Amino acid sequence: MDAIDHRIVAILVAHGRTSFSAIGREVGLSTNAAAARVRRLEGDGVIVGYQAVLADRVPDPAAGIEAFVDVRLAPERDSDEFLAWSRTLPAVLDAAHVTGPYDYHLHVRVRDMGALDALLRTLKKTGGAAQTQTRLALR
Repeated sequence: MDAIDHRIVAILVAHGRTSFSAIGREVGLSTNAAAARVRRLEGDGVIVGYQAVLADRVPDPAAGIEAFVDVRLAPERDSDEFLAWSRTLPAVLDAAHVTGPYDYHLHVRVRDMGALDALLRTLKKTGGAAQTQTRLALR
């Protein structure tokens, strides 16, 4: 990757839907040359995808409670199904399958302690969590 590739990647990280012509203007290339660079970056595995970030998933740092919830699944609960299900919950910002005594590590944001309690109950009742451990983010 050269300096132009780095600039193109930075543009796409900031605004994934930037047009090839706008990228070209920004980095001093023609539209076709910018498109070719982006396609090469995709083909080389530098850019592996684009995603939409939904408004209800964008955290407001000043609002709500941020927490990390470790989840141990009940033995009969399918791990892949839990992961897919957990990512449908609006409070879940990220979910990772982890090693150690717990199966999953969830990064969550809720509006208040009542919503956190409701989320933990949902994880156990609907999600198949046998045990959870929650840590609150202080800053």
